[in-house]
Amino acid sequence: MTATDPEQMPPDAADTAREAMNRVRGEISKAVVGQDGAITGLLIALLAQGHVLVEGVPGVAKTLLVRAFSLALGLDTKRVQFTPDLMPGDVSGSLIYDARSGEFEFREGPVFTQILLADEINRTPPKTQAALLEAMAERQVSTDGVTRALPDPFLVAATQNPIEHEGTYTLPEAQLDRFLLKLIVDVPARDAEIEVLRRHADGFSPSDLATGGVQTVVTPQELSAAQAAAAAVPATDEVLGYIVDLAQATRRSPSVQLGASPRAATALLATARAWAWLGGASAVTPDHVQTMLLPTWRHRLRLRSDAELEGVSVEALLQSILQQTRVPL
Repeated sequence: MTATDPEQMPPDAADTAREAMNRVRGEISKAVVGQDGAITGLLIALLAQGHVLVEGVPGVAKTLLVRAFSLALGLDTKRVQFTPDLMPGDVSGSLIYDARSGEFEFREGPVFTQILLADEINRTPPKTQAALLEAMAERQVSTDGVTRALPDPFLVAATQNPIEHEGTYTLPEAQLDRFLLKLIVDVPARDAEIEVLRRHADGFSPSDLATGGVQTVVTPQELSAAQAAAAAVPATDEVLGYIVDLAQATRRSPSVQLGASPRAATALLATARAWAWLGGASAVTPDHVQTMLLPTWRHRLRLRSDAELEGVSVEALLQSILQQTRVPL
């Protein structure tokens, strides 16, 4: 997909692209009920050209959410079910000996797609998880001295169960840092769950999204224009300083072992820009930063062991930092 220069867009191109992205919400909602926050998070990750980690207990439609998302966008999608015996080559690809030619040839793995659904990523050991590091950071795969570019756009949407569940592994720090957002998918409220049952009673099948009427509603040109427009949303020096103040506050906290890095600060700027553009704002405000702080940083901070024993949570700490950090006027 060719990047679009926002300065060369027709005046209404950004508005058209925004309308298209908002149509995606409606299409996903035909299949997934009561997860508006997660739907918006996926859109923001796509606009900011980042990756997303979706966490929730089994059975709350994490995989269905990503499948409906990819269908509404019309992007090529491949799914990898992560298991304890999965090997790195099963994800990135490997060299295969061709008996006819007598030579080794590279066989692409499922990572060569536009949206990679990494299902239950924390059920495979760190060695296999690491197979995604180069792909997520540089959008390429290097094998046997040869570097192969991945498609554009490229987004990893990984699902995981909470780490306390049996048979799961903690994701390495380097892996977590590659995810732009971590979204939490909770059990739906009572009314939403009743709607889920009603749709199933009416014939909806999660394995066949066509039964829910989910359709592709975005063109490649609209997606490219949306990404370019979101990246061009201006942010004043005061807002940039506010982001840095928040990051430094995490590093100074006595409860924190690993605070927000400069990469985390740039990630927060990117998500705040995408959220501002999606809502039709002309510039990033402190409100946009505050809204995106938790999903952008909740997986990047590490608490000290004594703070965890005292019951401190990353979410509560970030909320406290928001309350204590001066907000620019």
